[in-house]
Amino acid sequence: MSGAKRRSFEAGHRPKFMVVVDGTPECGRAIHFATRRCTRTGASLLMLGVAIPPEGFEWLGVGDTLRAEAEEETATLVADAADQVRSGAGLEPEQVVRTGEKSEAILALIEEDQDISFLVLAAGTGSSGPGPLVSAIAAMSGSTFPIPVVIVPGDLTDEEIEALAG
Repeated sequence: MSGAKRRSFEAGHRPKFMVVVDGTPECGRAIHFATRRCTRTGASLLMLGVAIPPEGFEWLGVGDTLRAEAEEETATLVADAADQVRSGAGLEPEQVVRTGEKSEAILALIEEDQDISFLVLAAGTGSSGPGPLVSAIAAMSGSTFPIPVVIVPGDLTDEEIEALAG
């Protein structure tokens, strides 16, 4: 990371909360929290979907087809989540779809968009820990992660989130 300066509070800019849309139950908790914070603070919401195409199919154009299908599925997932935000909170979220590894896509987007102020994730509720994305980001955070990370407990109810997020 080059440590690009955040510009979210400068003239012509506005802070953004970024959530990663991946279809997991805890993802809904992160979206709900970020939506409530955006509504309360006047910030923008950016929804990132990361398509992960299957590996090992580089022959006869199959890899390209599988990649396009993964990107289309991810775009649909993000669009559906954006529709829920639009109808539930009246926010118009920005939608971004990238292909590759989630942690790398998150870092690249933060580097590109200097208005992103917070990354909102939700922890898994199972016995296997907080989930691979939360674990990966936690391993990167500290002195090297460029923005604050909000980790929402995955088992919070809507009412609990609303009480916490405003």
